[in-house]
Amino acid sequence: MTEAVFRGDAYVQQIRSQVTGHTPEGGILVDRSVFYPTGGGQPGDNGWVEWPGGRLTIATAVKVEGGQIALVPAEPLALPPVGAELTQRLDWARRHRHMRMHTALHLLSVVIPLPVTGGQIGAERGRLDFDMPEPPADLAQLTRVLNALIGRDLPVGETWITDEELLANPGLVKTMSVRPPTGQGRVRLVRIGEGADQVDLQPCGGTHVARTGEIGRVEITKIENKGRQNRRVILALAG
Repeated sequence: MTEAVFRGDAYVQQIRSQVTGHTPEGGILVDRSVFYPTGGGQPGDNGWVEWPGGRLTIATAVKVEGGQIALVPAEPLALPPVGAELTQRLDWARRHRHMRMHTALHLLSVVIPLPVTGGQIGAERGRLDFDMPEPPADLAQLTRVLNALIGRDLPVGETWITDEELLANPGLVKTMSVRPPTGQGRVRLVRIGEGADQVDLQPCGGTHVARTGEIGRVEITKIENKGRQNRRVILALAG
């Protein structure tokens, strides 16, 4: 398995690793990764890798069989050899915007406490789809409530529970379309706020900011009709 460095510390921007193999599609398998692989509505990270005698731009990262992560080069150039020491460097500006957006979308699911049917994270905009028969009338008020929640500068942390504990607490799962990964014995929960100030707790494998104040101001720009009871809420980072 590839060690997911981003899961232990989402703020690590550069690491050294070792090439363990190549995929048939031309991906680079590594023993540890600072690049988040595409999944859960969050895009894979991009950036650069360097090794003695070579350098490549990385377009994204993906999950492969056996719990491994493959780094996908932007161009079909010569790959680092198996066993090479590899320096990985993130496009940090893009990753950090994904972190801000991801945490903001968790808070959006607090402001709109309805079942989530889908979602997508972007560096500029993100969205959540809700099982919502009627759209809210006042987007400006929703935006004010969301920004007030962000402005409380709540800590963002994590806790882990067993698969059995998750099954016994189905209310923790907000997403109807994507079930949290089970079968590894435990599930990561992302928590926003602590104690009496806790506002959200849900399964998530993505990267988040350390405090909600880091998100900055956001705006709910649009609500789209995506079916009889499905509404898509578009969220944008203001800066």
